[in-house]
Amino acid sequence: MLIATWNVNSLKARLPRVTEWLAEVQPDVVCIQETKMADAAFPALAFGEMGYDSVHFGQGQWNGVAILSRVGLDKPRVNFASGEPDPEARIITADCGGVTVASVYVPNGRALDHDHYTYKLRWMAQLHAHAAAVSRPDGSLVIAGDYNIAPDDRDVWDPAKLEGQTHVSKAERDTLTVLEDWGLRDVFRDHYRDEKLFSWWDYRGGDFHQGRGMRIDLMYATKSVAERTTWCGIDRNARKGEQPSDHAPVMMLLGP
Repeated sequence: MLIATWNVNSLKARLPRVTEWLAEVQPDVVCIQETKMADAAFPALAFGEMGYDSVHFGQGQWNGVAILSRVGLDKPRVNFASGEPDPEARIITADCGGVTVASVYVPNGRALDHDHYTYKLRWMAQLHAHAAAVSRPDGSLVIAGDYNIAPDDRDVWDPAKLEGQTHVSKAERDTLTVLEDWGLRDVFRDHYRDEKLFSWWDYRGGDFHQGRGMRIDLMYATKSVAERTTWCGIDRNARKGEQPSDHAPVMMLLGP
């Protein structure tokens, strides 16, 4: 089973690119972030014609998350499973092919002294509670999406240039450690220990071609799922061409 995550940065603007990629790559489950559309505008029929069930949690021109699945989509639930609901559309969960899958779009944080940074840390604490509410450490769970956090210095092109900024602060990275301590693993790093491989590049300054990126699109999984993962990859080709998203799809392949 091939599971993918992709921040498409406006599904309306990039639907042809998304459907072309689906037809070419044939993923079984796809977590999508930043759809930037209301539920009524979500192209469920277009995905259905391609064999995908889908569920979407949107709020118009901002945020928005979705899950597509061609291996079944059961018990869809929007927002957090415990605690206060998030006022923004940033998390959706469903059971797909025997795995509980959550698509997440973690707040950006903006700056270390910004209220949005505090919101981000609270959000990640609630994500930990959500994991415990929908699964167990010995269950089958994948939480995939745009975390807006680079787990360590391997995941940024130049740590010194990003010092003191969001995405790389200790407090943000510590929230990932909390998820790991609960029982989730960064499955990408199980397969690529030392490489500087990125999933996001700023549109400005030719960053993609200059290799100035970050790995912030992450796939965290419980042990049973991580041990079934035979391959992980980042599809850099999806970041090329006309009007690409600033993110590339990240994938994990599960064996029996």
